[in-house]
Amino acid sequence: MDILSVVRSECLGLSSYVAGRPISTIKRELGLSSVIKLASNENPLGSSLAAISAIRENLRDTYLYPDADGYELKNAISVKYGISRENIFLGAGGDEIIDMVAKLFFNSNDEVVVSKHTFVQYKRAIQLMGSKMVAVDMSSDFVHDLDSMSKFCNKNTKAIFITNPNNPTGTYNTKAELDRFLKNLPVNKFGIKPIVILDEAYFEYAVDNEDYPDGLSFLKENPNLIVLRTFSKIYGLAGLRVGYGFASKEVVDFINRVRLPFNVNAVAQVAASAAIFDTEHVLKSCRLVREEKEYLYSEFDSAKITYLKSASNFILCQTLPLSGKEVFLGLIRDGIITRSVEEYDLQFWLRVTIGKHEENEFFIKKFRNILKK
Repeated sequence: MDILSVVRSECLGLSSYVAGRPISTIKRELGLSSVIKLASNENPLGSSLAAISAIRENLRDTYLYPDADGYELKNAISVKYGISRENIFLGAGGDEIIDMVAKLFFNSNDEVVVSKHTFVQYKRAIQLMGSKMVAVDMSSDFVHDLDSMSKFCNKNTKAIFITNPNNPTGTYNTKAELDRFLKNLPVNKFGIKPIVILDEAYFEYAVDNEDYPDGLSFLKENPNLIVLRTFSKIYGLAGLRVGYGFASKEVVDFINRVRLPFNVNAVAQVAASAAIFDTEHVLKSCRLVREEKEYLYSEFDSAKITYLKSASNFILCQTLPLSGKEVFLGLIRDGIITRSVEEYDLQFWLRVTIGKHEENEFFIKKFRNILKK
């Protein structure tokens, strides 16, 4: 069978997503008894205890299909953020939501604008739908250049992806920058402004910055705006795959038409419904990340390692004279999983998730040793 003759042309150049290596895999492959993972921006404090309790209480019901509408979870999100359930949609993690948005809006003759160094799943979604990706250079300090992104919009521009804070740089755009961008977007051939997908996966970590924008505050005046968030990061539910988003009720209606039935499983729904009100877990997680970022910043400074100040729970640091891949492999041998970012066109950088203090100490010791060799 000539599989190439029947595969959709858009899929031929598509490569598999490279996920962070699991701890169990590294232990098995390298024969290590102890491994720490600082690769996938997971919460080092683990899952919300309220979520774990809710999971235990509902395990006996896993023989039943979940609520396809996610009523209780939508209700919890509605109460938390003071927004109507009609403006809320759910997904099996942010990745599925990106996929649903692409399926809903992107055609082969559409253009979609992104930043050069941003989350790779946008590129994959655009490519899968056969649309044209327009990658715009970031500013010199690795922030989305919103003014340039706006100028690259033309009559064929269907959508724009903005990650705020951005992954993998950790940088963010301010309220003033986002406000100006949304107001100045040109109208396309459809007679509307392009759809703006504002990905706020790291919202809870960034909101401490006074000039950081809350996407929800722009939603009413911008019906072309879709805001994405997740329970994978600060709430520690990455393994359950549950994300959510906000949009106009018309957009939400169409997203629900293209999503798979029962896309968010029952355990994920009850866990997220409990986690969203676990303020203590959020505050502890933010405090840990804030304190440990300052520790790593000081260590990078003393070692003269270039890095980017981050509004999230990870730091992007330079690896010169070695490539990020070389440092990644060196750290793996020491039992530390980080993330090389060559797929983001950042060959001499490494992304490290903020861990517990002893994990960060171990990482910085081994990192400095590798750079000295």
